[in-house]
Amino acid sequence: MSTAAAAAAAAPARTGLVLADLIPASRVRDLALVVGGAAFTGLAAQIAVPVPGSPVPVTGQTLAVLLVGTALGAGRGFLSLALYALAGIAGVPWFAGGTSGAAAPSFGYILGMILACTVVGALARRGADRTALRTAGAMLLGEAIIYAVGVPYLALATGMSASAAIAAGLTPFLIGDALKAALAMGALPTAWKLINR
Repeated sequence: MSTAAAAAAAAPARTGLVLADLIPASRVRDLALVVGGAAFTGLAAQIAVPVPGSPVPVTGQTLAVLLVGTALGAGRGFLSLALYALAGIAGVPWFAGGTSGAAAPSFGYILGMILACTVVGALARRGADRTALRTAGAMLLGEAIIYAVGVPYLALATGMSASAAIAAGLTPFLIGDALKAALAMGALPTAWKLINR
């Protein structure tokens, strides 16, 4: 069998995998991936830039969440973000800008991140991280889920009107989120191409 034929035969075997599945399976691996995903999200949340007029800063958190979901898959991604949220509620200062607790008006975004991470993880298992276009779709859907939970929570927590919450909690972040999706569009399909060589 030629090398090309062997590669073609091996390609279908990778369908249904996420990047984390390429590491030899064990409970220790899964635990390390879940804790590592939570820690990565916490570190990325420390890249925080205040937005004038908004209680929600621009952070690296969204990109981290979507990468954790696509790399770990739905189950481990969910556990990772649930650990991140629960540890932050318990007092670990790794929410945006070194904060913790569930009282912040931006806590709804963290709840949305748990759901988004799970959804993009499920999509990645179906190959959504293999091409730039499919990755972009998964990332944009993940971001939309985060805002679909975070913006209404922001409105309820602050008493803002819906239009004020959109202006403070969505509009200022659209360009940055498009850039984050573009980074993922380049990184994830490239990782798969390198692995499949």
